[in-house]
Amino acid sequence: MAETLSDVIREVIAQNARLVIAAEDIADDDDLHRLGLSSQGLVAVMLGLEDELGVQFPDEVLSKDTFSSIASIRDTLARIADDPA
Repeated sequence: MAETLSDVIREVIAQNARLVIAAEDIADDDDLHRLGLSSQGLVAVMLGLEDELGVQFPDEVLSKDTFSSIASIRDTLARIADDPA
């Protein structure tokens, strides 16, 4: 069974974010910061995604909003893939 990008993001969150809720219970639009995503967790998730997906988040997208939900991370990753400059 092929994983979706949301599944990959959820897996990286499970491994790195140390949230009080199980990653599989997080909806794509749930606010990760309200679920306990700390600054340290955010950086760990970002680095985990970069390693897992072989991408690099450009400086202009590094914000709390980018990592506010699975959907916003997924949308940012899609933009990076469309504009690999």
